[in-house]
Amino acid sequence: MTTLAEPSHPTLSDFYRVNRGGGLFSESVSQWLGAGFAVVGHRLGLRPTALTITNLVIGLSASVAVIALAEPVAAGRVPAWIVGVLALVGWQVAYALDCADGQLARVTGQGSAAGARVDVLCDVAAQIALVAALTATTVAQAQSTPTWLVATFAGTWMVNLVTSVMQSGPNAASMVTSTSLPVRLAKLVRDYGAVIFVAGLVLLFAPALTLWVVVAFTVVNGGFLLASIAFSARASLR
Repeated sequence: MTTLAEPSHPTLSDFYRVNRGGGLFSESVSQWLGAGFAVVGHRLGLRPTALTITNLVIGLSASVAVIALAEPVAAGRVPAWIVGVLALVGWQVAYALDCADGQLARVTGQGSAAGARVDVLCDVAAQIALVAALTATTVAQAQSTPTWLVATFAGTWMVNLVTSVMQSGPNAASMVTSTSLPVRLAKLVRDYGAVIFVAGLVLLFAPALTLWVVVAFTVVNGGFLLASIAFSARASLR
């Protein structure tokens, strides 16, 4: 547990100092935004789970809006920029709140097993909605999208969440331990903050390219899954 210089009045830096990383983009943007939300939450006397639920509500709302407007955008009845801004801002705010709940719990000593379970379950729900939003946009923009691609995209997307949970315990292991800038830049393809930022930009400026976003992340996440299996199998056979 991090010791605060002034326990009753933790600062932005106090909250940021206990962040759990997430990648170059997440640490540079999302975790700082999360620290800001944690400061506000602390001053309002909120518990970490309140931030978790707020994250879920905002994330689900943004994704549901994208799903509902996918067909109208594809048909040209609704400007793409409206949906793009909603997704870009909504998903980033939701993720920042997801960063904030853990920071608030660690700094104030309010962490609990139940709170951790709620956090993971809300993450699963929010990411299912996000996948549904990207899939709905893809199908609306390219109606010939094969069902196997949609199914594979949905399945491989959850690889990041599963591996993140697996790496948080005592048996955590990383295939690439280097923290050099080139490696961190390469890892942006698995940085959730960066991924939803790119997805939001595509919906904002070129929703017709969502199909290629789906293809790209299916390949990246599928490849990472296979590499992780090989890495873990090799370690277990030593």
